Amino acid sequence: TAAIQGAPAPGFSSGQAIEAMERLAATVLPYGYGYEWTGVAFQEKKAGGQAPVIFGLALVFVFLFLAAQYESWTLPLVIMFAVPLAILGALVAQHWRGLINDVYCQIGLVMLIGLASKNAILIVEFAKEKREQGMSIVEAALEASRLRLRPILMTAFAFILGVVPLVVAKGAGAASRHALGTAVFGGMIASTFLSLLLVPVLFVVIERIREGRLKSKKVEGDSDRTKDSVD
Repeated sequence: TAAIQGAPAPGFSSGQAIEAMERLAATVLPYGYGYEWTGVAFQEKKAGGQAPVIFGLALVFVFLFLAAQYESWTLPLVIMFAVPLAILGALVAQHWRGLINDVYCQIGLVMLIGLASKNAILIVEFAKEKREQGMSIVEAALEASRLRLRPILMTAFAFILGVVPLVVAKGAGAASRHALGTAVFGGMIASTFLSLLLVPVLFVVIERIREGRLKSKKVEGDSDRTKDSVD
């Protein structure tokens, strides 16, 4: 056996380096020779397929908690649509700084699932209350956006400014702080401003669909009862 140690070239991730070594070994090693990963590379290969599972479970749990809170399967969709906006902002910020989508960035993306949902919850919660008080769907969405604008901006900017030290970190461990801080910084900026525009619109669309289905079911039930009484 022969032990080989290496590191990725600047601008490439450790995952890309592992894939390059595997392709090289498949084409260069003679018949009967093989390889095994050890150390950090072994742990990375072992845990490499868990990221999609973690993201999927995070989304499922957030959706189920929201469904229980609102007692609805449709209103949580309004909130969940804010998550892609945050992830888009995070990946754009990472690309702009020339950073890779490493494990620290992925931790930031999992955090953004909750942080982006929080802003949308503030709007949807008040819009639902205003709708139950008798406002139209559009009026409820506009009133909720107006009432919750300041709290959303205050909490969002407090968190955004709180991760600035990670974005501009220097010294030992700065690379990991850059990845985590940049992902959360860019994701929160995109989620805050885009959610204020899109979440009220999504609430109007999905709430109209939901109430339309409820009305149609009620009409069908009334017609069935009328038919039974006539019979």
